Amino acid sequence: MYPYTSNIILMRNIYLSVICMLIAAAVVAQQKPAYILYNAKGKKIGYEKMIKQLGEKDIVLFGEFHNNPIAHWLQLEVTTSLKQTRDLVMGAEMFEQDNQEALDLYLQGKIKAKGLDSMARLWKNYPTDYAPLVNFAKANQIAFAASNVPRRYAGMVAKGGFEALDTISTKEKAWIAPLPIVYDAELPGYKKMIEMMGGHGGANLPKAQAIKDATMAHFILQYYKTGSLFIHFNGSYHSDNHEGILWYLKNKRPELKYATISTVSQKDIKTLLEENKGRADFIICVDENMTTTY
Repeated sequence: MYPYTSNIILMRNIYLSVICMLIAAAVVAQQKPAYILYNAKGKKIGYEKMIKQLGEKDIVLFGEFHNNPIAHWLQLEVTTSLKQTRDLVMGAEMFEQDNQEALDLYLQGKIKAKGLDSMARLWKNYPTDYAPLVNFAKANQIAFAASNVPRRYAGMVAKGGFEALDTISTKEKAWIAPLPIVYDAELPGYKKMIEMMGGHGGANLPKAQAIKDATMAHFILQYYKTGSLFIHFNGSYHSDNHEGILWYLKNKRPELKYATISTVSQKDIKTLLEENKGRADFIICVDENMTTTY
């Protein structure tokens, strides 16, 4: 082969390589992802890598936006992926502890979906957003904790502080974290609640949040089984910045390995905003134009 011909072939190959790179770049540029996963430092992370790291934990707190379809879809996907390598226990803020019996009856096949709907206080988006998780637990015989405090007791705390709970019966106290509730008013999340309300609601407002956090942590640990992985679904604000539920969990069981997931919304999801870094170990950044479930 003549040197001249060889050079032409070489240049042609380089030219084709460049064209292929440009086409690939154009294809990527045209994609519009609905979400991107980030780690706490704001670096993009792949789904499988996240699953691998979550699979090494004892308890995972999956923080959601209650009406975000991407978060709900990923909750089921993450749970399904983790089930492939770990024995699971599940639980959710969306079920209050006094509805545990009804939830158990449904999981055991003793009542149907309509029975659960009549016996338990289900959220309005239960059929679309949480039923898939409960049905996954039912199909795979996974225990599912109704971890949240009954809302009427959170309401009592909002009005009268933790002292208001001293008046309820022993039976009712079984649905709440053991009294007295440990409470740190200086936690940034609780202080921020008062700031956001402009002082309205007083010092009892974050206490109402704390009774939820403490109760969810209590029942997570009550249902947790050594060697299993407990995945809990809650609003992001209950576990963001490693506070809320996680603060109570670490107070009781500091030796366990925890991970948190948070959901955030941005106009441009290609770079995680500084304000969203560090919210959780893994952050689901969703396009702010995402359709909501309600």
